Amino acid sequence: MQLKKHDFVELDYTGKLEDGTVFDTTLKSVAEKNHLHDEHEQHQHSEHGKKTYNPAVICIGELQVVKGLDEALIGKEPEGKFTVKLSPDQAFGKKDVKLIKLVPMSTFQKQKVMPQPGLRINVDGTIATILRVSGGRVIVDYNHPLANKTIVYDVELKRKITDKKRQIESYLARVLPLPSIVNTNEKSAAIETDFKLPQELTKPLTDKLTMLT
Repeated sequence: MQLKKHDFVELDYTGKLEDGTVFDTTLKSVAEKNHLHDEHEQHQHSEHGKKTYNPAVICIGELQVVKGLDEALIGKEPEGKFTVKLSPDQAFGKKDVKLIKLVPMSTFQKQKVMPQPGLRINVDGTIATILRVSGGRVIVDYNHPLANKTIVYDVELKRKITDKKRQIESYLARVLPLPSIVNTNEKSAAIETDFKLPQELTKPLTDKLTMLT
């Protein structure tokens, strides 16, 4: 049966530029071959933590991968391989000049960061790239590093995920990455966490999970 919107699917993928440069993968062997493993180790304290390499489980239609890849999954068989080429609009967007800004050097000094061209930094939860350092100002690019790039994804679909517990765990891992335990039975599911979540967060999350699973 072909995949459709709101199906959960397990897959491996490798994202690369048109010249073959690999920038992301779920495969450890590919990461090591292209030195991504070392790069993630160097940035693990400044960005999102240590990178792990395992098949991803995503919910189609929830934009848990880039738009073009998300759309390409619809209609595919749950198992098999395919390659898709995405324009900037389908991938990480076009570069927006409004997202290139001047930032006072004092901002970096307060954070004890020495800005250098090419350095990627986390600014209020957004990864930005330093373009140029001139006097007391720093030119920072808040565009995605792959903006304006045509992207190619090699994808291996492994299986459709129908287990409710696995579906909920995978969804929570992406939208609410907190330690939690999911218990399910035939009629309901319970999520246990040490963190007290506000009602304005739990209700829409519960509604979304009810719709998806």
